[in-house]
Amino acid sequence: MLLKVTMVFLLSLPSASLSENHTFNNTGLKYPIWPIDNCTSMFATSSETCKKVTQEKTSCHICNDTGCTIHVAVLFPEDSEYILNLNRAETTLREAVDDVKHLVPNIDFEFRAMNDGCLSEIALGQIIDANEWCPHVIFGHTCDYTLASVGRIAKILGKSGAPLLSPSGFTYDFTSIKKVSMEDEFYHLFNIGSAGYASFAEFLHLIADSYGWKRFALMYLRNELSEIAGDQACHLLQSTLILEFSASEIDYQSGDVELLNITYDALLKEKVGVNYGIVLTCASHMNIRNLAIQAAKLGMMDQGEYLFLNFALYNNAHEPDKPWYDPNDTEENNTLAKKGFSSILTFYPYRETDFDKVKTQSFRGSFYLDDIYNSMLMYVQAIENLTSNASVDSLRGCDITRYMMGKSYQGLYDEEILINCNAQKVVNYALVAQDENGISKVIGVYSAGNKTVIKWDPGNITFPPDVPECGYDLSKCPTYDKVNILFISLISVICVGLLIVATVIYRHYKLKAEIYSRAWKVNYDEIAFLSKERRSSIHSIMPLKEMDEMSLAGDSQLFAQIGYYKSIRVAIKKLPDIKVNLNHKQLYELKVMKDLSNDNLVKFYGACIDSPNNCLLIEYCPRGSLQDILENPQYNLDWAFRMSLIMDVARGMNYLHDSDVKSHGALKSSNCLVDSRFVLKICDFGLQFLRGNDKTEDSDENTYQYWRRFLWTAPELLRDKNPPPAGTQKGDVYSFAIIMEEIIMREGAFYLKDSILEPKEIIDIVRKGADANDGVPLRPTISSENVNEQVDEITSLIEKCWSEDPHERPDFSTLKAKLRQLSRKENDMNLLDNLLTRMEQYANNLEALVQDRTKDYLEEKRKCEEVLYQLLPKSVAQQLIMGESVTAEAFDSVTIYFSDIVGFTALSAESTPLQVVDLLNDLYGLFDSRVEHYEVYKVETIGDAYMVVSGLPERNGLKHAFEISRLALDLLGAIKQFKIRHRPESPLLLRIGLHSGPVVAGVVGHKMPRYCLFGDTVNTASRMEQNGLPLKIHISEATKKILDKVGRFDVELRGEIEMKGKGKVVTYWLKGENPNNLYLGDDCLSPVGVVPQRPSTPRPRSSYQDPQNPHTKVVDLRRVIDEVGFVNETSRPAIMNHKDNERDQQVPENPNISAKNRRDETEVPLLSITEPPFGANA
Repeated sequence: MLLKVTMVFLLSLPSASLSENHTFNNTGLKYPIWPIDNCTSMFATSSETCKKVTQEKTSCHICNDTGCTIHVAVLFPEDSEYILNLNRAETTLREAVDDVKHLVPNIDFEFRAMNDGCLSEIALGQIIDANEWCPHVIFGHTCDYTLASVGRIAKILGKSGAPLLSPSGFTYDFTSIKKVSMEDEFYHLFNIGSAGYASFAEFLHLIADSYGWKRFALMYLRNELSEIAGDQACHLLQSTLILEFSASEIDYQSGDVELLNITYDALLKEKVGVNYGIVLTCASHMNIRNLAIQAAKLGMMDQGEYLFLNFALYNNAHEPDKPWYDPNDTEENNTLAKKGFSSILTFYPYRETDFDKVKTQSFRGSFYLDDIYNSMLMYVQAIENLTSNASVDSLRGCDITRYMMGKSYQGLYDEEILINCNAQKVVNYALVAQDENGISKVIGVYSAGNKTVIKWDPGNITFPPDVPECGYDLSKCPTYDKVNILFISLISVICVGLLIVATVIYRHYKLKAEIYSRAWKVNYDEIAFLSKERRSSIHSIMPLKEMDEMSLAGDSQLFAQIGYYKSIRVAIKKLPDIKVNLNHKQLYELKVMKDLSNDNLVKFYGACIDSPNNCLLIEYCPRGSLQDILENPQYNLDWAFRMSLIMDVARGMNYLHDSDVKSHGALKSSNCLVDSRFVLKICDFGLQFLRGNDKTEDSDENTYQYWRRFLWTAPELLRDKNPPPAGTQKGDVYSFAIIMEEIIMREGAFYLKDSILEPKEIIDIVRKGADANDGVPLRPTISSENVNEQVDEITSLIEKCWSEDPHERPDFSTLKAKLRQLSRKENDMNLLDNLLTRMEQYANNLEALVQDRTKDYLEEKRKCEEVLYQLLPKSVAQQLIMGESVTAEAFDSVTIYFSDIVGFTALSAESTPLQVVDLLNDLYGLFDSRVEHYEVYKVETIGDAYMVVSGLPERNGLKHAFEISRLALDLLGAIKQFKIRHRPESPLLLRIGLHSGPVVAGVVGHKMPRYCLFGDTVNTASRMEQNGLPLKIHISEATKKILDKVGRFDVELRGEIEMKGKGKVVTYWLKGENPNNLYLGDDCLSPVGVVPQRPSTPRPRSSYQDPQNPHTKVVDLRRVIDEVGFVNETSRPAIMNHKDNERDQQVPENPNISAKNRRDETEVPLLSITEPPFGANA
């Protein structure tokens, strides 16, 4: 049976992966992506789709009195040279029917096999003759020309058309838009084959666009591959490639070998030559191999400037994975072919790239027979599904055609077969290249379903430009004789040598200049020493962050003298009072120290060597030494914290050993400082010629401190009578082991659990070695209760570091790598990164202090925001806090209140400045306490002037006049009870003016924004106040008209007055409020007698109770200033000190605006907030 010799092609598709960040853009392809489901929306209505084209014949009914039979027409060429011939196709279809007959047991299948001869006229005659027999379904053809003839008339065959399922239909015509209605040319045609020229062309198009190819040379034999696709196969393929690029501007060189009657050698030289780097080929495998041999002979593969893209419908090589190999050819030709195929990429149907299975096929290209088999399975499955809801006899060909589109089916080998809405099988294509061993490999996969490249891994394959740079014969590149080449090479070597010498000389003199520039030198007069008294007051000028750091560290950590050098806080280490004469080596060492830069080394700022003021300036670390932290029970160090400290030491020492300093020589916990961020920094290294004469340490051999400093010293250095001043690198590793023991155990240096030895005794035993301690060198004790689960690994590491033999100790680069592995996190632990999460694990008092600081910060933040909300409308302030710009806004109607104190200038002249401040504090506190109970917004105060508005920033209809009028009456009543502290017998006379009208409000400025009101209404309200009388409320006619609608206010006509800038205007006095009057207003006003509701508790303010006016809550401006944190006079409120450039420009006559000159001299077109105290004000 044929199916038994057909191989299984269940290839798993690669996951989507693109190397080299390569991208492919499918927007330039000729046709869009076809969907694979929900095809109904693409079709015409059922009646239009299945309309009768011809009169149905009785013979077209599937069922009659004897049963139901489907007529199957099979049209293929009879010639056995075709892989898809009539005999193979019919046999395959019958076997498929036998396998799926159980799905439709009540239906029989009758076959009629017809030879189309691969000629359209024969195929057309055959199908017309068969129409009397009424075929219900057609399977064929091999040749595209015969398929076209039958495909056009399939819609008039059978019962309302017969589906035509074809494994061919390779050309572009059969894959364009054709499946919408019966009027379409190839409506009933299904492309169920595993290859299509259009998909090959699309794959090529994506690659060409990606690499910028615009020029191609074509090379093809037009009638080859006919065994699969019939006559003119390669000609039709090349035509499809050109059609795909029709929308692009490309240049191509035709290469029809048969038409040109040209040899491969002549074709490559004359048609490809030096003008085309990309060659598109189509021919049998044998001819492609011959072309590769000829190209290799011409040297086209030598420079990598040529690439051949071959198109194959199936794999016909003798060795499928070695297309260059032919056992019947010479070894020389096989070698040339292998070289030629290194520049040949072949497009295959993806199923043809399973080379092992291709090799075992009974005949090559047999998988196309699988497509015929699967097409019968699809048809039968469609019949089965359709007859589940309708009778067999009612089925029409167009119904079956439409049903089969956009469906998935189960194939011969249980694979899923997808048919898109254009009746095409969804297929994948592969691009195959040859690796360095001559073995074929897939470097790219293209999915025709969604028109995307789902795999692209070219490896070392070179994709050259479309025009060779030199050409196969190097004719486009200049040539040089050997003498010229030798001369140029010699000159180049000399130039390079001179450049190297010049570089060395330059670096030498540059280094020398840097050494003698003495960038490290410090002038003693430039150091600002910070005494203890000054240090106690430093908190008043430090930023909050530094204050926290100082507080957390405590003054107890400030062991070194500190000062400031060039505005940098530094620690100052005194040196012996000796005269220093520096030589070249010492100058270089000072330069090296200055250039050192590492997060775990203390920064060296410079040295002063002017006797008697010799000193070193180093980075200041406020938290003291590692020894202080380890011995301080306040610090509860978790394991991660300890590992971070150890890692910091290892990083710092690794950097130090790799630098020109080479070694430390005095590494111990007291020489490891901790900065404000809990980052450990190593100090006291280098400059031994300065430190060697330092007698600050105890030199008395009878003291505890003298011997204790040797606890970190390596045994070999203790035994050395003249140890090197800077120690050794292996000695530093030993010292590091002692520091690790200190950090882990927190029992001090050289902790011995079961014995109590003095430092001198410990040093003597360590110096003598193992003989003095029962054959075991004396080392500190590490008990398991002090470490975590990593005890074994960390103990093993420490033991290696303090090994008696220095050569067994690891270096710091090895230690750093090992410690990184032991860290809890994969990346390097850094105390700065973990500080916030660990602070709660420190000592209880430290934890409480941090919490208090956080609470204080939040409280200060809240106070600042509250002050800001008092200076700006809350909505505006929130916008500014978020960094948004505030757009000016127009308000159609608002009411503005202006008031000032009559005789304030004289009163101020008779009072001290502090008394004036207290007076304004008491007065504005009284006003503010009343303002809070009305729907108004306090705009500003300028001296004794007070400005309030209603109707903005929140609109309230016409209610603004009602609110302002009641407020004015309230303030007028309150002022009569107000007492001046320092002059209780003197009354305050308040003059009030009101006016209603439109204004524009917005925020002016960016650095110190102010909420300002613009418009003539502001000027008019100001004039109403200026032209008023003491203890009276002067209102305009506009305000009076609004109040008339309320009907509850007593208003008295004042008459016409002369108003500056306005002429004569009619004004009124507001006498009072009569709640008994009827309410005459509209719906926008509040009902009579209803007082606007306010929060039960006003916003928090910086305030105090006025002892002379206990019923008022007074804002203390001085406390507000202190809370906000003013640091200079220019940022104080205008009441204290006003300097405002913007306002100076508006009022050139007198920049210091007072109530008097506002009233008598200056017209104020813009009333705005004076300079704000918090960067954003109203």
